[in-house]
Amino acid sequence: MFTKILIANRGEIACRVIASAREMGIQTVAVYSEADVFARHVALADEAYLIGAAPARQSYLLGDKIIEVALSSAAQAIHPGYGFLSENEAFAKAVEEAGLVFIGPKHASISAMGDKIASKKLAQAAQVSTIPGYNEAIVDAKQAVEIAQKIGYPVMIKASAGGGGKGLRVSWSDEETQTGFVACQNEARNSFGDDRIFIEKFIESPRHIEIQILGDAFGHVVYLNERECSIQRRHQKVIEEAPSAFISSETRRAMGEQAVALAKAVNYQSAGTVEFVVGADQGFYFLEMNTRLQVEHPVTEAITGVDLVKWMIKIAAGEPLSLKQSDIKIEGWAMECRINAEDPYRQFLPSTGRLVKFVPPPTTMRAAHPDERFGVRVDTGVSDGGEISVHYDSMIAKLIVHGKDRAEATQKMREALNGFVVRGVQTNIAFQSAILAHPQWVSTAFNTGFIAEHFPKGLVPFGQVHPEPDFLVALGAWVHLKSRARAHGMDGQMQGFTLEHPNEMVLIEWQPPPQTHRHHALTVSAVSASVSHATVHLNGQDFEIVCTSQLRDSVLEGVCNGRPFVAQLERHLPKHPMAMEITQYGAQLRFMVVSPRVAALQALMPQKLPLDLSRFVLSPMPGLLTQVLVQAGQKVLAGERLAVIEAMKMENVLVAAQDAVVKSIQVKVGDTLAVDQIMVEFL
Repeated sequence: MFTKILIANRGEIACRVIASAREMGIQTVAVYSEADVFARHVALADEAYLIGAAPARQSYLLGDKIIEVALSSAAQAIHPGYGFLSENEAFAKAVEEAGLVFIGPKHASISAMGDKIASKKLAQAAQVSTIPGYNEAIVDAKQAVEIAQKIGYPVMIKASAGGGGKGLRVSWSDEETQTGFVACQNEARNSFGDDRIFIEKFIESPRHIEIQILGDAFGHVVYLNERECSIQRRHQKVIEEAPSAFISSETRRAMGEQAVALAKAVNYQSAGTVEFVVGADQGFYFLEMNTRLQVEHPVTEAITGVDLVKWMIKIAAGEPLSLKQSDIKIEGWAMECRINAEDPYRQFLPSTGRLVKFVPPPTTMRAAHPDERFGVRVDTGVSDGGEISVHYDSMIAKLIVHGKDRAEATQKMREALNGFVVRGVQTNIAFQSAILAHPQWVSTAFNTGFIAEHFPKGLVPFGQVHPEPDFLVALGAWVHLKSRARAHGMDGQMQGFTLEHPNEMVLIEWQPPPQTHRHHALTVSAVSASVSHATVHLNGQDFEIVCTSQLRDSVLEGVCNGRPFVAQLERHLPKHPMAMEITQYGAQLRFMVVSPRVAALQALMPQKLPLDLSRFVLSPMPGLLTQVLVQAGQKVLAGERLAVIEAMKMENVLVAAQDAVVKSIQVKVGDTLAVDQIMVEFL
């Protein structure tokens, strides 16, 4: 067994590998960029070495530099995590040639499965179900149209070296095939240096279901059941669960056996994932094989009790896989939500900056402890005060829950999301809550088009409906009463001028223009002197609230009418200093509580309308300006490309909302932009 390994990665996956290595008594070596000097994985590792500047191509993608650090630190093996160099055949080969061990499959297996055209041919040879299509590189758009017509629309246009949603288009017509082919070819050339394109049949109403496998150097391979990964946005997974509520046990076995057959065909030695697209009739077709550890591996660990990272290390060290297929069980139900630094209220634009506050919910499960089940686990690479950089992807944590069945797991996840506090950057936590409350999630009647159909532009601010809106109002009244009680107890108040506790109040619920604010008349009375126990009367109903949380706490935990609750409280809002905000299940209540007289006067006040910024193009996100595609005096048409901003490894194209003439350009290529910075002004 190894005594020291290097982790060629960053963030939560580096921390995850360190956890298993530590349990095995193995020392760890971290590498880091200048942006990650104070990163969590650097602090957790036994040794850490700076390898370059912040951009990944100047640090985490420098294979030669990483191997050099491994050799100089006396590490015997390198774990690549996921992303970066994890599926880079040349890097895996270079590691082996340097006398080190690559903790993953052999480079030949990576090569065989890394090319989508070649991997599909291998799958067919191994008698794995494949999607009908044309499995050779297509010459031009004209040939693409001819092939699409023969296959029959709709079709999927795919880059052979593609991944992460790049070089991928769905076409429903000859015209879309022509434009889609060119777009995919350009994306593939720019992103992967390989512009080969192929076409296959697009499966309508598809599910994305993948099979986890483990294989050793002795030809023994097992499958560890499936993961349901159909909740996706732009081909990026958002929520994963295991098992799938959709497939039958017969389909599970057939998919697992085919995944094992494919792994054996390429002499696969490590953890890997065979991805399938599954139709409404449970017909399944090979999509691709990921020759690495998946982001969503914790849900498999939860239902099987198998530590996948430990087995990757053991297999790389030459140990035989002691697990038999009959040993692999399904116990309970697991789910994972990816907590990303993105704004669901602004079409998921990246959000960067300092984590002013980062407090995950209480956990009872830890990585590398498969015996800890039926609880909550958080895998993360950040901590309070950390920086979310524009240079890396947007995922800041993974929230995993394990329940006895799907309903219990869903409820655990919703409560855990309620208690997940992130301040300083925007996150998709409210969006995750909205998905879990959707009827199609509850009924499992969804497919990979779920988000595009139901949340095409993300969330509407203050648009998510709480299952019990009056409860949020009652809790807001309790918060106000608590605030008044604290003020009442302060020293230095003059006799006869102390603050009182009026029973009758009005909670004014803030709503964005042009809506009018809603008024909620209520009465509230404290049962205990500390106001830890109070009763709110609202709309003919009493809400008896028992809560010992303090106003300084971001999370309010208590009991209302005998039922426990968890909600988040934010005070001192930047643009609304007099208001407070409570969030639960993705629903927001921004409010202030006043006397009936003040409420009556407030109702007469006009609302301030937002400024008209239609003459300006503002930067929707922080990022690097890589292209400016217009100039002063130029006439542009609606939909025309204006500029390109690079943020979190993704290119974001800004287009004109309407026909206009450019008056001035107020930025230049190479600028680092701030949110809402003026870029272009129109006449």
